[in-house]
Order: sequence, then structure tokens, then C-alpha cells
Amino acid sequence: MTGPGTTSAGPRRILNSRLDGIGTSIFAEMSALATATGAINLGQGFPDTDGPAEIAEAAVRAIRDGRGNQYPPARGVPELRRAVSGHRQRHYGLSYDPDTEVLITAGATEAIAAAMLALLEPGDEVITFEPYYDSYAACIAMAGAVRVPVTLRAPSFRPDLAALRAAVTPRTRLLLLNSPHNPTGMVLNRGELAAIAELAVERDLLVVTDEVYEHLALDTEHLPLASFPGMRERTVSISSAGKTFSFTGWKVGWVTAPPELVTAVLTAKQYLTFAGGGPFQYAVAEALALPESYFTAFREDFRHRRDLLCEGLAAAGFEVFRPEGTYFVTTDAARLGAVDGMAFCRELATGSGVVGIPNQVFHDDPEAGRTQVRFAFCKRLPVLAEAVARLKA
Repeated sequence: MTGPGTTSAGPRRILNSRLDGIGTSIFAEMSALATATGAINLGQGFPDTDGPAEIAEAAVRAIRDGRGNQYPPARGVPELRRAVSGHRQRHYGLSYDPDTEVLITAGATEAIAAAMLALLEPGDEVITFEPYYDSYAACIAMAGAVRVPVTLRAPSFRPDLAALRAAVTPRTRLLLLNSPHNPTGMVLNRGELAAIAELAVERDLLVVTDEVYEHLALDTEHLPLASFPGMRERTVSISSAGKTFSFTGWKVGWVTAPPELVTAVLTAKQYLTFAGGGPFQYAVAEALALPESYFTAFREDFRHRRDLLCEGLAAAGFEVFRPEGTYFVTTDAARLGAVDGMAFCRELATGSGVVGIPNQVFHDDPEAGRTQVRFAFCKRLPVLAEAVARLKA
């Protein structure tokens, strides 16, 4: 007798073969471990305080006023599309038509998924820097494309531009870039971006840029790749409200790109969520219009948190790679006797009461990050201080 998962010849395949090896997100696993052990969760990147009260109130007001309680337009509410356009113009001098060149998504993760599904054919190659945010692998796999990693190496995690150029083949369709970079905290500089732009134009490549940490470039400025010569017409720029305004649960992201690229991404996106987060879209429109003083104070606050955690981790014996951006710090635990980051993180949760994320899961080649561990500093200062005290003890 056979069940739903078997045939007379043996077990039947259930999971799509493209997703073989993807498994449960490491963030879900480690957050569950934090809950089970009572450990301080410095693994998953979510703040433990809410964003500006006036922006939360804007969402409440939208709900009460009946704005966004039903399906919003597939492209997003006009107020938010105008706000995204104004934000890009004000901060970077980039002009986008809110009606044809802006698309609102269910967070940046959906934007990346829709871009991969819309722009890739099966067998196309996608170059991305490793370590990479784990959804990149899944999104590329779902599109049937081939991931080609170029490794960022400690201590600087600067990109090897010669290796990047060598990775491009006739099958390369797209570059998937992330700056400020999760998990390493590296921020691409002007020279690196210019070289990437030159390569993309020369080889006629599309580029998708994940810029969700754009306002968390802590030691240097964030420069959108779309602002470089020849790049606006071939770049899909992605960002979101979650990281900048500390409302990660709202899942409001956006795409800015030329009309034909936005239309392509919308074609896929409309069959993922169609639209969502209606009231939150109105609130995020107000958030994007906050004065420059908000963004300045936001960066200064996170610089302080970064420095506190980096100093504490170093005092606890980790080798610390001080990040230029994001709200993550990568460390190496080899000095503490670690030979495998996954095992070390599990032991750290039960033994020290602190949860981190093993960087090896962000690599195609786990050896490249075997003993590296990422910690998040988007937590209240007393929480960070307690985590440091536990690690030292």
C-alpha cells in the first residue's frame, strides 16, 4: 500500500527540484532556538523597538479613514509612489516618474523574487557576491537560473573586480548586488561602482541592486549604482521601509527602474501578492518625507550601537570585522576554538545565552565562512550590553 508521498517504485518527489537544498531559513531556525533557550537574539535582523510614533499613528489614521483597507492599486498607492520618487530625487538626484517607473512591493524580498522571475530565463547565469542574503539563492533557483558567486573575503570583504569580470560568460544575464552589504557590512565605493558599471555596459548586463540599508551607510556615503553612466536604463533598484524606519513587519518595499523593467517586474509581482499593506503604504509615504535630521540621527544612533557591540565582541575574544554599513557585524570565532560556525552558534545559544547566525549558510562554498558568525546590533543598548556581558562571562 502506498501513501501520498510514495509510489510502488519508492518515495515520490514532493519539493520542486530547483529548491533542493534550500531548506528552512536559518533565521527561522536560530530565532526558534533563541525562544527555546531564552537566549538574546542577535541573529535575525529586526529591531526590538518600533519606529517613529508619528509614522505608526499615520498607519492608524489611514485605517480609521478607510484608506488602504481594501486592495490598493497593483503598482502601489499614488502617494507612496510619489514619495519614493521624491526620496530618490532628494537624496541622490535621480529622477523617476511615479506613474511608470516606481512599483510598490511586499517588502524588498518580494521585489527581488519578482525581478528574478520576470527577468531570467532558465539557464541564465546570475552573478552575486557571497556571502549573500539567503533569499537570493531561493529566488534565483525558483527562476530556474544559475547562481555564480564571487567571494568577498575577510578582513575587508572588498570585491575582487578581476574575479567579477572573469565570472561573466556569454550566459550571464544579470548582476544581483547588495550595498551596504549583508552580512559583511561592506559598502561599495565610487571606484568599485564605476568598474561594475563599466562592466555591465560593456557586456550588456541587467543589474538588480538591493539597497535596503541605504540609510545605514555608517562610515561612508551610499551611492546608487543607477546614478553611474549608462546604468539607469539597465538597473532595477530595490529598497524598503523596514530597515530605515524600524517597521520590518509592515513589509513595504519598492522598485525604481525604467518603465519597461518596472512593467516586467510588475508582471511577475501581480501573481505573487497582487498588492498589500494598504494602510502602511500611506504611512511610509509620510516617513519618506521626514526631514534630513531624522536620517542623520538614525545613522548616529546605529554607529553608537555598532561600536558598543564591536568593542564587546572583541573583548569577549572574537576577531571583529568592523562594518561600514548595515546593522550587522561579522566576526570570526576561530580564536575561541570554533571549527564550525553552525555548531558554534548552537552551543553559544545554550552555553552563553546569545544567538548569532553562522555565515557559512550565506556561501556556496561553506569553507569560505566556516568559522564566521554574524551578530545584529539593531537592539536596545541595555540588550546589547547584556549580550556582551554574557559573552564575556
